[in-house]
Parts: sequence; C-alpha cells; structure tokens
Amino acid sequence: MGFLIRLAITAVALWITTLIVPGVDVHGRSGGNTVLTLIVVALIFGVVNAVLKPLIKVVGCVFYLLTLGLFALVVNALLFLLTDRIARGLDLPFQVDGFWAAFWGAIVMTVVTWLISVIVPDRLDTR
Repeated sequence: MGFLIRLAITAVALWITTLIVPGVDVHGRSGGNTVLTLIVVALIFGVVNAVLKPLIKVVGCVFYLLTLGLFALVVNALLFLLTDRIARGLDLPFQVDGFWAAFWGAIVMTVVTWLISVIVPDRLDTR
C-alpha cells in the first residue's frame, strides 16, 4: 500500500511540476491519457532515483563534499533528464526541454513531493 501512495504522490508532484515549470510538459490526448502518462513517468522517475541515485552518491561523494551538497541539484536535474529520455524511448508524451527545465523541475518535484508527504502519510498507522 505504501508503494502505491508514494507513486500517487510522485505523480501529483509531477503534474504540479508540469504546471509550474516551463519546459516540462505532458501532452496527453485526453485527461485519462495524461493521468496514465503521469503515473508511468512517476514510476520511471522512482526507479531511476532508486537505482542510480545511491550509486551516484557513493561515486560522487567527493563532489558532494566539495560543493557542500549543491552537486545534488545537478544530479537531480540529470536524473530528471534521464527520466525524459526513457519516457521518450517508450513513446510517452512527456518532455523536458533541456538542462535548466530539468534543474527547476527537479527542485519543484522535490519540494512538492516533500510537502505532499508531510500531509499524506505513506503508511496507515494501525495502532
């Protein structure tokens, strides 16, 4: 259940990102197509972050230290661009127009995901 909630949170954050950040777009033919695209892209984004981000942190820990963590912004933007490439490869109507759109998109995604996660717990407390 926690996985589905996190996927929904990421999809909503992605949708909000497409509304706020110029250059991050979803061009679905219908509302249902757009929602499905957002869910699939959120899944791709989650897999990319789960697999590559820990590896990049280990390999690039020196850069994280030298830049006092600012290197994480670049890494997040590059992972967002990779998500765009994978989505294009799967013929999904999702598009990120360059590094700066990915940079700001990744920042907005992080902030919105955090805000939604504060409001919506990812687990139901059964105590």
